[in-house]
Amino acid sequence: MTGTTEGATAPDFTLSDQYGQDTTLSELRGRPVLLVFYPLAFSGVCSGELADLSARHTEFTGLGATVLAVSVDSVFALRTWSDRESFPFALLSDFWPHGAVADAYGVFDDRRGTARRGTFLIDARGRVRWTVATPVSEPRDTGEYLRGLRSLTENP
Repeated sequence: MTGTTEGATAPDFTLSDQYGQDTTLSELRGRPVLLVFYPLAFSGVCSGELADLSARHTEFTGLGATVLAVSVDSVFALRTWSDRESFPFALLSDFWPHGAVADAYGVFDDRRGTARRGTFLIDARGRVRWTVATPVSEPRDTGEYLRGLRSLTENP
């Protein structure tokens, strides 16, 4: 994965969530953010990953983190998926300009037109403190996210 690296300032963005409300990354400063890019709503691996994030959401919020999940899906598709799955975190639409935020983070797949599986842990000052990329066919380990977040909150 090339693009945003550990220690760099996280590229700022404003994206609409599944309810059409704007979320601006820089407005979340003061607390850590777990930024999870995934290829597509309703797909098998993505559904499993986000279900795991949902099941462990209170662990993330208990450590003060905001969880944001980003794909190139439309707001309408994200709303339908979120309503079906009851996700407790924002699903952000990087629909237009298509994949621009994923591209800024170095996780846009030009060939497929989707985000790759890229995860970024951003500290309270807006710096990327940890990142991982996973092949599109493999689910990520949310336990790894929690370990990174605990390390961040213990060593700000």
